[in-house]
Amino acid sequence: MRAGELAAVRGRLEEFASEVFAPLVRRDWLEKGQLYLRGLLLDGRRKSMQPMAERLGVDHQRLQQFMTSSTWPVEAVRARLAWRAVRAVRPQVWVVDDTGFPKNGKASPGVARQYTGTLGKVGNCQIGVSVHAVSDTASCPLSWRLFLPASWDGPQAAARRTACRIPDSEHHRPKWELALDMLDELSGVGLRPSALVADAGYGANADFRHGLEDRGLAYVLQARAEMTAHGEDAEPHQPAYGGLGPRPLPRYRTRPVSLRDHVLAAGQQQGRTLSWRKGSKAAMSAHFVLLRVRLAGRRPKPAEDGTIPLVWLVAQWPEGEAEPVKYWVSNLPADIPAKDLVRLAKSRWRIEHDYRELKSCLGLDHFEGRSFTGWHRHVTLVTAAHLFLTEQRTCPKAPARA
Repeated sequence: MRAGELAAVRGRLEEFASEVFAPLVRRDWLEKGQLYLRGLLLDGRRKSMQPMAERLGVDHQRLQQFMTSSTWPVEAVRARLAWRAVRAVRPQVWVVDDTGFPKNGKASPGVARQYTGTLGKVGNCQIGVSVHAVSDTASCPLSWRLFLPASWDGPQAAARRTACRIPDSEHHRPKWELALDMLDELSGVGLRPSALVADAGYGANADFRHGLEDRGLAYVLQARAEMTAHGEDAEPHQPAYGGLGPRPLPRYRTRPVSLRDHVLAAGQQQGRTLSWRKGSKAAMSAHFVLLRVRLAGRRPKPAEDGTIPLVWLVAQWPEGEAEPVKYWVSNLPADIPAKDLVRLAKSRWRIEHDYRELKSCLGLDHFEGRSFTGWHRHVTLVTAAHLFLTEQRTCPKAPARA
């Protein structure tokens, strides 16, 4: 926003900041939170603290102290933002994803040479895991976690951890565990998704799927063609069970085969053309094959009767292609309409819209601080700026450009 445009919505911004920053009980915290939010919203090439302070006409030490050494409760602000985001977006699904923050040097918390889709290759970067509320018309992050690679654990990382003020309780955990941690935190404040969507980096992980099932959460997760499953009609041989200890895993008479093989065996003619959303010129559609299968793999999770539960297998198989190009698995009910299942599977596209706006307009990846807590505060305040803009777009009385 230009200065004049920000001034035009000043009343709305003050109301917004007063509500989401209510946990900042100290007056100076509230003032600095509002100041940082204005700095993120103002047009400018860089949204790190010093350039923002110059545009705001204040000493950048005010912003730096607020982000790194003060003790304001980021978790309480994050919870208020999540509730307000859910009211504004009215999500059909939540989406779990992660994004890279390219960095120079080794001093930023969590930085390492690692793969990120942001670069499309291995590079020196941080990785943030996020949960988003998503509808057909709007989306907004609900929570963030900074991924700590294994190189940030152990005695060799002690000096770097101290310099970055990484709490002793924070260690390397896989991204899917961070995602479950955020879902638990959001559930703790009364927010749960109607369904969860994620890419194959999460969907191919049996522990992540079991974690969602243990929490009673529905999912539509992208899968990999080489994942294995039994067919819908596969019959298990039940091992003897005496009632003591865990029930033994079922042993199916037929060997599991890949998801690709299941779909190829069914044939493209078993599918249908389905649309999932309106494009700029016409509805977006493709040919899909939908099957019921029992996921196998390393740790199949049996139901109470000892069988592996049925799930949906959705394969996008365009006309003229020798095999499907994408796969999803879902534990949604057997009677869900195919068009709804495909629409949910395809809802991840909004995430790229979020990341693009968060980075290009609001400085998500511009934080130059060295503090672990500071990183989480920065992404939380960037989320607040994004939510404010989302509310302006979805409010019929808002100025058009906001």
